[in-house]
Amino acid sequence: MAAQRGVRVVGLCPGARLGRVVRALLLLLWFAARGSALYFHIGETEKKCFIEEIPDETMVIGNYRTQLYDKQREEYQPATPGLGMFVEVKDPEDKVILARQYGSEGRFTFTSHTPGEHQICLHSNSTKFSLFAGGMLRVHLDIQVGEHANDYAEIAAKDKLSELQLRVRQLVEQVEQIQKEQNYQRWREERFRQTSESTNQRVLWWSILQTLILVAIGVWQMRHLKSFFEAKKLV
Repeated sequence: MAAQRGVRVVGLCPGARLGRVVRALLLLLWFAARGSALYFHIGETEKKCFIEEIPDETMVIGNYRTQLYDKQREEYQPATPGLGMFVEVKDPEDKVILARQYGSEGRFTFTSHTPGEHQICLHSNSTKFSLFAGGMLRVHLDIQVGEHANDYAEIAAKDKLSELQLRVRQLVEQVEQIQKEQNYQRWREERFRQTSESTNQRVLWWSILQTLILVAIGVWQMRHLKSFFEAKKLV
C-alpha cells in the first residue's frame, strides 16, 4: 500500500503535490500540538527539567505516573503510594508559579501569565522512601497545553451541551488558542527585532570606534615619523 501511494504522489502535478504536502504538514503540526507524552528515568537524587514554550493566559495540565524498577522481576512495576513526586514550575522571569508535593501518580495544573519558556521540573521524595535508595524510577509524563487540556466529555456532561454545541465550543476555544499563539509569535518577533537592532547598533558603534582608533594611530605615526626625520635632519 505504501508503494502504491508513493507512485500516485509522484504522478501528481506540481500544484496538487504541493497541496498534499502542505496538508500533510498541517496534519502533523496539529497532532504535535495536541500535547507531549513521554517517559524518562531518574535516580533517587536526580532532577529532570523540561522547557515548554507557552503563550500568556494559557492553562497547562500535566499528568504523570511513576514506576519503580523491581530487581527480582527485572521490570518496572507501579510505584507504591509512599513514593511522591515534587513538581516545580518557573516562568520566563524565573518566578516560581507552582511548587507542590504529589503522590506516585497525579495531575498538576497551572496557568501562564507571562509568555515564553516555562521550566517544569520533577524529582522524587527519595529521602523519605528507603526502598527507592539506589534504584531507578520511570516517570510517564503527559503535558497538555491550551484548549487541548480541556476534557470536553466532562464539559458536555456538566453543561448539558449537545454535540453541535460542544463542537462549536471546541472551535471557539481553538480559535482563541490560535490567537494566543499568534500573539506569542508576534511577541517573539518583536523581541528578536529589538535584539537585532541592539546588536546592529553595537556593531555600528564598534566599527566607528575602530575607525577612530585607526585614524588616531595613523596621525600619531605620521607625527612620530616627522619628528624622527627632523631629528635626523633628513627633512
